[in-house]
Amino acid sequence: MFKPPFLALFALTLAANAQSYKFARAWDGEKLIPNAVITIDHDRIKSISSTGPADAIDMTRYTALPGLIDVHTHMTYVLDMTRISQSGRGAATVYMSQDNAKKTLETGVTAVRNLGASDYTDIAMRDLINAGLMTGPRMYVSGYGLQITRGGRGGGPQTADGPAEVMKVVRQQVGAGADVIKMYGSTGSGQDVTGFQTFTYEEMKAAVDTAHALGKTIAIHTYGPTGARDAVRAGADSIEHATDMDDETIAEMARKKLFYVPTIDHNRYYVDNAQLLRYPPGATTGLNDFIRRNLETAKKAWKAGVKFAMGSDVVYTMFGENTRELAWFVKAGMTPEQALKTATVNAAELLHHSNDLGELKPGYFADICAVEGNPLDDIDVAINKVRWVMKGGKVVVDKTK
Repeated sequence: MFKPPFLALFALTLAANAQSYKFARAWDGEKLIPNAVITIDHDRIKSISSTGPADAIDMTRYTALPGLIDVHTHMTYVLDMTRISQSGRGAATVYMSQDNAKKTLETGVTAVRNLGASDYTDIAMRDLINAGLMTGPRMYVSGYGLQITRGGRGGGPQTADGPAEVMKVVRQQVGAGADVIKMYGSTGSGQDVTGFQTFTYEEMKAAVDTAHALGKTIAIHTYGPTGARDAVRAGADSIEHATDMDDETIAEMARKKLFYVPTIDHNRYYVDNAQLLRYPPGATTGLNDFIRRNLETAKKAWKAGVKFAMGSDVVYTMFGENTRELAWFVKAGMTPEQALKTATVNAAELLHHSNDLGELKPGYFADICAVEGNPLDDIDVAINKVRWVMKGGKVVVDKTK
């Protein structure tokens, strides 16, 4: 059958754009494929199988995993802004956060959910990355996190008191370009491990209903059990940090299929860096106790069938340690494969991106990380042995040489 010359040229162009990589094995999010050949076409996966072309790039020292997803980050948190004037901190923050983005990619994390940033700097980062003007993971961002008025301070774009104000502020975040809503439902941050509930159930319900009506998900931060109880009752898509949750709250989370993002490792980071962060003597005692209770709560939730998603709550100099949370999940009772699912298929579901992230499948984004060893045997392989990372068909990390 005669083919017009332009059709033949078009077919050659398509073939030229495709590139194949041969791995020792690939875990596609569901199963392990030995001798896996992944073919990439532009920014998508074209095919994955146990056979492929002779010119496939040799990656047989490595296991391929879907690009990992960190569902709780603070990409714009930098440690030292003392030399930057207040009026210039928004632009300076975006500039100084580039290193955070690159270190995140080096952990194999190719997508993040960013929960809380001042001056909409996370929206700026997301847009710069999407435009190809900054190197970094895919970002799904919240803008400001909602807070109550405290200590006589208020009036900012994130402050809300009462259901009506909560509805208004949620709408403002969406109008500014937020992908997700963040709400601070209790005290607790850094060396402060208190968990005093801030927003009421009625305020949480107003936030949840408004976010959902606008097609957005909502994450509610709560260190303590009462805030978690009301966040679950209100139907938040994910509960962040919650410790000491009672059996009834945990059972309700499982029934409603809400996600638990315990962020156990971020307090480990604070303990290890207490001197750098200038915490007073004795601060680590409370942090270590919170870590213990946080892990116990995670064990109970996992046993009860609650869905987990991996979130690091990464800040400051913690970037590059984003996936250490996976080791805590194994301590909580998960197999390495179950832990990996929290950072892939589960995280993609929480982001409402199950159709293009979190798995290695034809049509999905070509977000791939290559690790040395088999992470299904040892989760440390996924945490500390990432050697190569692809995002959207482009190699962004290469430590294979």
